[in-house]
Amino acid sequence: MIKNKTMEGILSLIGNTPLVHLENIFAEYNFEFYGKMEMQNPGGSIKDRTSYRIITHAFQEGKISSDTVIIESTSGNMGIGLAQVCLYYGLKLILVVDPHINAQATRLLETYGAEFVVVTEHDGKGGYLKTRLKKVEELLAKYPNSFNPNQYHNHDNPLAHRQTINEIHESLGYFPDYILIPTSTCGTLMGFAKELHRQKAKTKVIAVDSVGSVIFDDIPQLRRIPGMGSSQHSHFLDQNLIDQVIHIHDEECITGCHELLKKESILAGGSSGAIISAIEKIANKIERKASVVGIFADRGERYLDTIYNKEWISRYFPHTVKIKNV
Repeated sequence: MIKNKTMEGILSLIGNTPLVHLENIFAEYNFEFYGKMEMQNPGGSIKDRTSYRIITHAFQEGKISSDTVIIESTSGNMGIGLAQVCLYYGLKLILVVDPHINAQATRLLETYGAEFVVVTEHDGKGGYLKTRLKKVEELLAKYPNSFNPNQYHNHDNPLAHRQTINEIHESLGYFPDYILIPTSTCGTLMGFAKELHRQKAKTKVIAVDSVGSVIFDDIPQLRRIPGMGSSQHSHFLDQNLIDQVIHIHDEECITGCHELLKKESILAGGSSGAIISAIEKIANKIERKASVVGIFADRGERYLDTIYNKEWISRYFPHTVKIKNV
């Protein structure tokens, strides 16, 4: 008798992403590097986990029903994750985005049936987040039967990522010596950090943030790479559980992405490039035979018009980024 190995619906594919041993990119060093391929989630990013947990838990708690309007602020990936989940459950979705959302993400949202509102006013903190959140409040008032997933304050966000670090443990057979995590809402970061603390793991947790992000009190400035950094402090952050913070310039995100593509044939998003550049900053200090895990949060196809576009790079970073064979 043939055992049925099918899965139930597209949302059953969320999570259990591969952990891949990458031997080329840091070959000159003596540590072992692994990439957690969150880009392999069906919606293309780690935000699938967050979206799925928040919406399903809200259903379970009676906070939403089939005619509830879902309204959220997003720079792209959370919106795509929500759009997939909401389409599956037949929910109307309105997203508040800003000009940094890329063209492919916009097309994906339209294809999934999401509606979106674009805000264009800077918030004075190097981004558009506070402006987006203000618009979300206006829309929630407009639609009485509405629900805001509120990835910035909803504790289902970090809870969604406790599973992720346990997947890494299952793949390796142990917790890694180092883990580098891109930060935005800090949901992923704190989900990992709290679970590692709960299990008394000795893993060094390294937060990778954007230069110009205020999460760790950096001076706010314009950031062009979406999906990492924030113009407000995180509701989830507990710095006592973080061993190190590394700030990465937009230029370093770009060069890191191209290095990952060139050395490992991995087409990844901007925060993955930040992970690569962050590791390069500490590589000489990592112990021999140590295990290092980087979180690759999303796919690179969404950045073909920006990070992987020679003209875009020349326009915004003409003197600081030199990429061969873009």
